[in-house]
Amino acid sequence: MGNDQHRSQTTLRVNGTPHTLTVDHRRVLLDLLREDLDLTGAKKGCDHGQCGACTVLVDGRRVNSCLLFAVTLDGCEVITVEGLGGDGEEPHPLQRAFLERDAFQCGYCTPGQLCSAAGMLAEAAAGHPSHVTDPAAPSGAAVPLDRAEIRERLSGNLCRCGAYPRIAEAVEDVIP
Repeated sequence: MGNDQHRSQTTLRVNGTPHTLTVDHRRVLLDLLREDLDLTGAKKGCDHGQCGACTVLVDGRRVNSCLLFAVTLDGCEVITVEGLGGDGEEPHPLQRAFLERDAFQCGYCTPGQLCSAAGMLAEAAAGHPSHVTDPAAPSGAAVPLDRAEIRERLSGNLCRCGAYPRIAEAVEDVIP
């Protein structure tokens, strides 16, 4: 059998396009995206799930792609920074806000920051509380996003350049 026992066919829908690949069981989603699909937006930062540079959306939830084995995601929908804008004709509102607010410096963390912000906005709209959400807030109701909520919810994404104030401003610009 050789290596075949350590590989499985996996189908992922990435940025709207289905991809069926035979994947080594040890291959993480980040490496599959970058090396097999040439989607290099998500970055390899710490490779331990601590910096957020590799953040993408899987079935609408933000994840650290450096920690997820690709074979466990068979049938899932993956959105990377390259797919945030949908068909690619127009940038996502968050991408526009990041540009307008100059919410990046070196840009290394920006793809992860953008995917995390998109996921965070959906989580708050769905009523998922954070550590700083008022405990008296009604359960399941959309969580209003003030600066403290934004900072807390994006705290898993590190920026070595310290662009945090501009990132928070950019997110505030797109809150409905």
